[in-house]
Amino acid sequence: MQHTLIIILGPTGVGKTELCLRIAERLGSPILSADSRQLYKDLPIGTAAPTPEQQARVKHYMVGTLGLEDYYSASQFETDVLSLLNRLFPTHPTLLMTGGSMMYIDAVTKGIDDIPTVRTDIREALWKEYAEKGLAPILEELKQADRKHYEEVDRQNYKRVIHAVEICRQTGLPYSSFRTQKRKERPFRILQIGLRREREELYGRINRRVDQMITDGLIEEARRVYPFRQLNSLNTVGYKELFNYFDGEWSLDFAIEKIKRNSRVYARKQMTWFKRDPEITWFHPEQETEILTFIKENADVTGL
Repeated sequence: MQHTLIIILGPTGVGKTELCLRIAERLGSPILSADSRQLYKDLPIGTAAPTPEQQARVKHYMVGTLGLEDYYSASQFETDVLSLLNRLFPTHPTLLMTGGSMMYIDAVTKGIDDIPTVRTDIREALWKEYAEKGLAPILEELKQADRKHYEEVDRQNYKRVIHAVEICRQTGLPYSSFRTQKRKERPFRILQIGLRREREELYGRINRRVDQMITDGLIEEARRVYPFRQLNSLNTVGYKELFNYFDGEWSLDFAIEKIKRNSRVYARKQMTWFKRDPEITWFHPEQETEILTFIKENADVTGL
């Protein structure tokens, strides 16, 4: 039997969680989370992490393993998941991963370039410079050190700009010289299933989900982590808007509307990214029977 990793992906709010729980139970598989924020144990409400009841139903990996100050990356995710798959496949020939973090999923399916791990002193120095002087001088440094990447990078995405300069400083080489984008072969089959809904249906679900998060205690959760607001882990929809409310810059109603809007914007970005991948087969989340049939026809699975 060939080992198979089934990935059920899709935008925020599309309805991955409950469907994946049922499919994991049918497969007898644990669930591996591909959500870059569910890794942080202090953010369960705002990241829609699986509840204790859901984790009691199905064993979850890559959930609640990091503290807010812990550095993590798509490259580290690739390393950790491949190691985990190596341990799990002997007893679970078919495994289920789910999430919506685009780069994390690509890291597992296609591989990520072997870029050096940045030293802590370099990272801290650059983030301190960003906090004190803003992005402009760091962009200028990138322009001088790596004109090629400067022309290609999203210059509004400060995290990517800073990371590129970190690599330039550490190695003395252009960041672009490490970006081969060569696909890595995997010793297992990968089956990607995408979930999508019509835009208005998805947006309605996102809006209701934000309202439910507020009811479940998102404001209190955000207040608990507010003292750490400068951390990269909290540069996340749901928290940064409430931080503006705590600062007195926005009303609560306005902050909640901004959470809804920014969640919808993020969902659009996710779909734009995923639609570029021809290896994803798309379904509506309510097409559970069709999804199970697709899995049976494309993976060595018995008992579904």
